[in-house]
Amino acid sequence: MRPSGKGNIVGVLLLCMISTTGLHAQKLWSQVQLNRSSVYVGEPVEVSITVYTSTWFTDGLDLGNIQVDGAYTVYFRPVSVSMYDAGTTYPGIQLIYHVFPYEEQDIVFPSLTLEVETPKEGDYIGVRRRLKTKERIIKVRPVPPGFDKADWMVATGMYVSDHWSGKLNEVKVGEVFERKITRTVYGTVAELIPPVGWDSTAKVSMYPDRTVTHNNRGKTSISSSRTERMRYLFEKEGTVTIPEMVYTYFNPYKKRLFKRTLKAVTIEVQPNPDLGVLKSVRDSLLVQQQKEVAAEEEEQPWMILGMTPEQFAVVVLFLGVIAYFFIKLLVKIYRSLKHKRAIYLQSEAYYFDQVKKSIRRGSRQSVMQALYRWIDELELREPSVGAFVKQYGTLSLHKEWETWQNEKTPKSRLTFKLWQEARDRRNKSYQVEKPTAISINP
Repeated sequence: MRPSGKGNIVGVLLLCMISTTGLHAQKLWSQVQLNRSSVYVGEPVEVSITVYTSTWFTDGLDLGNIQVDGAYTVYFRPVSVSMYDAGTTYPGIQLIYHVFPYEEQDIVFPSLTLEVETPKEGDYIGVRRRLKTKERIIKVRPVPPGFDKADWMVATGMYVSDHWSGKLNEVKVGEVFERKITRTVYGTVAELIPPVGWDSTAKVSMYPDRTVTHNNRGKTSISSSRTERMRYLFEKEGTVTIPEMVYTYFNPYKKRLFKRTLKAVTIEVQPNPDLGVLKSVRDSLLVQQQKEVAAEEEEQPWMILGMTPEQFAVVVLFLGVIAYFFIKLLVKIYRSLKHKRAIYLQSEAYYFDQVKKSIRRGSRQSVMQALYRWIDELELREPSVGAFVKQYGTLSLHKEWETWQNEKTPKSRLTFKLWQEARDRRNKSYQVEKPTAISINP
């Protein structure tokens, strides 16, 4: 049985509706990209998480740092990006992480749930949406054969500085000199800088001091430093040689091992008549070292901020109250703006703005449609463009309107200023003629 003509028409209309919906449906998707999928232990992987939309974003995206098992992660601030595809530009937000594996086993960058706020096609109000990313596997290769695992470090550069607390040509028995070695390393985190290997030296007792590490994160890169101190107690006179120290790092881009060397130091220790000071200094260093070790073990993260847990809770509560009232104020402002926007979209001023836009860059047909839609809002006795021009237009507008109607060429245009003057004239007369409400009290 052949379908009727009416059925064909309904089918075509449904097909058109489906096609139109598909054309105007919002596009929203995410991407997770790795700059490399296989690395050595300590070699960073750049992970880029990007969200694209076919409209725009009304709120930012910030996940903060992410926990990855078997690796250290460094998070950089979000940046705005865009993608051009098939004649369309899609705005996006990109989050960049550097992942540093510290174990000789593959790691998994986890699946993430992203919440973004973006309006639908043809709208301006942001809608919260969720996207789920796929996890990515990163292959981790072990330290290459022939390299010492204890000294292995992947970096793009390193600077080593060496400083002694006193004059090395004036050392006496029983004196203590502190040596500070700082390594500034580029392209890695401080947690991956191996500790200094302090070689024992004859005639000298060595007492390590606390180690200080620091990470310095830039916009798209990271550097770090590790400062270690050693106190040398010179116990006997004579020649003392502090052996040289060699520090190495592997550059993954140049595929080479680089070395930085601190040369050996020779010191002539002079005698000291007061040998009793030696025992006193030794005991003092031992007590000081024990206190420092105990302090490191008992130190809690809370004290980094200089606050006890109770003080920290009070600060968090105070900030929460401020955030609550601030959000309340923002919601109030948003609702007010939304209400004003809704009123404007139904006003005569809005439709006159459409006339302005169509005159500047629209076709003749769109100009005519915009004019008549605006005329409908004016409450004229005769709701036509010709009647409006005749009643409120200047002589110039009369001539231009007559020419524009008769001249059916794309080049002929209307002058918006003349229509603005006519609208102002109409509004003034409308205010004069508008009847005033009179209240009669009984």
